[in-house]
Amino acid sequence: MAGYFYIMACESNTTIYKGSTDDIIRRAYEHKHHLIPGSFSDTYDTTKLVYYEYYEDITDARGREAQVGKWSRAKKDKLINKMNPGWEDLYWDLV
Repeated sequence: MAGYFYIMACESNTTIYKGSTDDIIRRAYEHKHHLIPGSFSDTYDTTKLVYYEYYEDITDARGREAQVGKWSRAKKDKLINKMNPGWEDLYWDLV
């Protein structure tokens, strides 16, 4: 099963959330509409999809999530800036 590693950000880009999923559109929608009350993304309003990577195997996406999770915030920001320098919401390009 294929999968995605992704990063969501709040509107001011001060808080980010990283995750992995087999359905990027569904998962981003859940973040955007606060469908998991009390979750990190609900609490910190991380509703913008600012980065994603596609993998043929969800296990690889989960591995990438773990890898990036160990990085500094500056390194994560650099990764996002390389793909999406304006930190635009990429969700709208996918739907």
